[in-house]
Formats: sequence, structure tokens, C-alpha cells
Amino acid sequence: MAQVTIGGEDAAETVERWQPPAVTLVDDDVVQARRDAARAFEEDRLYRTAEDAIPIWLALLQHDPKDRVAEAGLKRARQRLLQEASALLQRPLKQREALAQASEMALVLLTLAPDDPKVRELQSRVENAQRVVAYNRAGEDDLRADRIGEDGDGAIPNFREALALDADNPRARQGLAAAESALIRRAETAALAADFATAGTWLAEAAKVRDSSITIADAFERIEKIRSDTLVRLRNEGLRDLATPQGLKPARQKLEDALRIALPGDPVVGQLRERIELVTHYGSFRPRQVFSDALRDGGRGPQMIVVPHGGFQMGAAENELGATDAEKPAHYVRFERGFAMSITEVTVADFRRYVQATKARPRATRRGHSIVYDERSGNFVRRSGVDWQSDYNGAEAIANLPVMHVSVRDAENYATWLSEQTGRSYRLPSEAEFEYALRAGSSGRYPWGDAGTPPARAGNFTGAEDVSPSGRHWYNAFVGYGDGYWGPAPVASFDPNPWGLHDIAGNLSEWVADCWHASYRRAPSDGVAWFNPGCRQRVIRGGNWANAPAQTRAAWRQSQDSDTTSARIGFRLVRGI
Repeated sequence: MAQVTIGGEDAAETVERWQPPAVTLVDDDVVQARRDAARAFEEDRLYRTAEDAIPIWLALLQHDPKDRVAEAGLKRARQRLLQEASALLQRPLKQREALAQASEMALVLLTLAPDDPKVRELQSRVENAQRVVAYNRAGEDDLRADRIGEDGDGAIPNFREALALDADNPRARQGLAAAESALIRRAETAALAADFATAGTWLAEAAKVRDSSITIADAFERIEKIRSDTLVRLRNEGLRDLATPQGLKPARQKLEDALRIALPGDPVVGQLRERIELVTHYGSFRPRQVFSDALRDGGRGPQMIVVPHGGFQMGAAENELGATDAEKPAHYVRFERGFAMSITEVTVADFRRYVQATKARPRATRRGHSIVYDERSGNFVRRSGVDWQSDYNGAEAIANLPVMHVSVRDAENYATWLSEQTGRSYRLPSEAEFEYALRAGSSGRYPWGDAGTPPARAGNFTGAEDVSPSGRHWYNAFVGYGDGYWGPAPVASFDPNPWGLHDIAGNLSEWVADCWHASYRRAPSDGVAWFNPGCRQRVIRGGNWANAPAQTRAAWRQSQDSDTTSARIGFRLVRGI
């Protein structure tokens, strides 16, 4: 091959041209030269050396421009070269070697027949194929260097240029498929590192490479499987954390990690979030869960129910009928953590276990009297020989009656004993806890709402239809209501409130942990007891069997001396969870 410089008005261009090998002929050699050319043609030796067909035929024509045998031979040689070059351009394998041969053949043909349209067309195809190969090679180099070209510079643009020249070029198509796969690998690598935002970006770039919806769909499923497996792992690890004493903080970190990668509404993340919420607000318990703690002496403590966490407006509204200044101002109280409350008031049987176990002598027992209802006069009077074992009228109390005739210190001492017996922290409820549980999500004047008459079986209240053993009726009572009891009823005789608590609105008023304050100004907002050490005036909450309707309101509260014992006052406990 030789190089020729073409000059002109435009810049000089250097092109390759084919230079035939030199063949020397004399007159006596013509016949033999024809035989040699024919043999070379049959053996497909066309142009490379001076012994090949085309150089010999060219020499024969140079010797005799009218040599018809040489002209015919060159014509057949051109046809063969066109066929072989075309076949080489179609070869799927070893394209570089094939293209080099086809290019060489095209140069030979340009020398033999520069104006032949078929030759010009072949040369154009060769040049096109050379550009395709160059683009493919550049694209493959980019792929090896991880320059995929999603940003417009790299393998993808090179393969697309190749396809623009040859729409069906398999090498370029394979290159685009490889680029797509490389982007999918990046997406999967990001997913394995829990970076699903980046994974989504790479997958979106991969989807632009070519029309391969099945491949992208498969990749999407694999990435979603990685996401799903990661979320399940984080959930399981978080749940294991929650089973340990200090596990809430690491579990919250797992939730944060899960929320970062989860799609909206993912149920697995929802499970972990719900469990963390439960542990945050309820420890190992669940809202409304009923349980009782074992006692060291082999018995069981009172049945408890878990009160849900939340907030409420405590106290009476400014314009509430029957409200006093002691119930104001209304203020918001929130409990960030639930608590357990005894489902019923503490019973005579419960209290007897404590007295027998500790040999305790409660206040009324030591003092020798308490306040009872006197049927003959219809009044409450002091009577000797009455204590925690007595009913509202001084008679012996049955085991499942709520214990009455106990002071606030008697109630606190029982809570201390129960805590020692169970290893748990029992105490009187704070005033806020009591009203929160009493209202149970409602905000009306009464625990059941604003209706002036309680619903049937709502509790043991002063009903106009109640009748004493001697035929007495209440002077100030709920019109149209009767519960069948004159005096306290056995615990759980009536329907529970919406949070599962019996008798909290009636039966007996109950001691709470707070000291008495004349109003709610400066009252705690977190629901803890408002207590001043050494205070004598304490608080009772909730209506009772002998209270007027105004004293059955949800906000009603009353001051009592800490030594008070009465047939209208009992208690229930709360326990931390």
C-alpha cells in the first residue's frame, strides 16, 4: 500500500492507495504470464504479490492495452473482490481482521475501477464499518474503565453512534446491553448498601439505555427483594432490641434506617413502628391488657388493666353547671406513658389478705369507730365498732364488697405491702390519672357524657328509683334512674366504662395521691400527683352510692382529712408499666 497526498483549495488530505506489485514482462513471457494469472485466480491469489492474478493482468494490459484475456481476468477479479469484501463485512466474528481485509480489497478495487458505482458503494460500506468498529471499540474501552456514559460521555453514546451507522450491528447492541447491565449492577450494589434512592436513580438510567422492559422489570424485582429482605432484617433486629432492658434506643435507630429506605405504607416498617410505640408508652404491655401480679405468699394481686396513654382536658369548663372554683381552671394534661389501674375498687377480701399478712391495725380499727349510714334517721353518723370489715351500715361486709372505712394512709400502706409482695410499684392514682381514666376519652359534664340521667347499668349512683330497706328515697337524685342498691354494690356489678374499668364513676368515692389544693392554678401538666409532704388535707374523686348528681360530675373533687374513714370512701391502685 502507498500513501498519496491530495492538495487543493481545501486542506491537504492524506489517503491510502493500493500500489500493484511490479511485474516485468517481455514478449516471450505473455502466454506463460496468462497461464500464471489464471492459476493464481483459481487459487484465489488475487493481489498481494507479483505472482498473483491482478498484478499479472495489469502488467499484461500495460504490455498490450488491448489484451482481452487480461481485461476479462480483471473483470472477474473485481467481481470476486466485491463478493469477498461484502462477505467479510458481514462476518460476525473476528471483525477487526475481516474489516482490515475488506478495506484492503476496497483499495485494490478503487485502483482498478475508481468510477465503478459498486466499488464506490463498497468503499462507503467499508468506511462506515470502520467507523462502527471504532465506536464499538471506544465503547468497550469505556465499559472496561467504568465510563458507562449515563452522563452523555462514555460507552452508551459510542454504542449509539455505532447503531446510528448500522442499526442492526450486533456488537453495538451487545455493548448497550452490557452498559445496561453495568448500570443495573450499580443499582444492586447501592441497594445492598441500603441506598435505595441511588439504586432507583441507577435503575432509571438503565431503563433509558434500550427497550428492555423485561430486563429492567427483573432488576426492579431483585432490588425490591433486597429492600424487602433489608426491612425484614431491620424489623427483626429492632424487635430483638426491644426485648432487652436498654433496647429502645437501638430499636428506634433501626426504625429510622427502615423509614429511610421503605416505600410509604410498608407493613413491615409499620410493625416495628407499632411495637416501638407500644414499648415507648407501655413497656412490655399493650393497651387494655388485663393482668394480675403473683404475690410472694402464693396469691394474686388485684386484676389490673392497662390504661392507654394520651391527653385530656382536666377540670370543669368555665360555664359548667354545678362546678366550683376548686375544679378550675380547666387545663390540658398529657400522659406520655400508659399505666395500669385496678379494674375494680380494692375489695374486702383483698384488704383482709394484707391485714392478716402484716398484722396491721387500720385507722378505724385503732380508733374504734367510723362513719356509717343510719337507716333509722336517714343520716350518716359515727358508730363504734366499725372498721374495714364493715358494710355501709356497720354490718359485716361480704368479701366482694369494695373495702370502705379506710383512711388514705391505710390505702397507701396496702399499696406498699402489695409492692413488696409483687416486686412491682403499686400506689394510689394521681388525681389526673383518676379523672383521665374516669372520662375514658369523653369530655362531657358526667363520665358518660352530658345526659342528665345515667345510661342503664352505668353504675351505682343516687337514683330516684332506689329504695332503702325501710322505704326511703333520695331527696336529690338522678331522675328516672335506679340501680337496685342502697349502699355499695359488690365490685363489677355494673358495666365497665369504655376503658374496661368498673365502678370508677360510682359505688364509692376514692382516695387519690394528691394533697388538696383550692384550685388547679400551677397544677402539674404531666399528670403526676400534686403532693406536699406532711399535708393533712387529701382528695377524693368519683361519685358514690350516696352522692348528689352534682357530685357525680367528672370534674368533681372534694377535700378530706387524711384520717377520715367513711362508708362512702374506698380506693383503687395504679401500677407502673
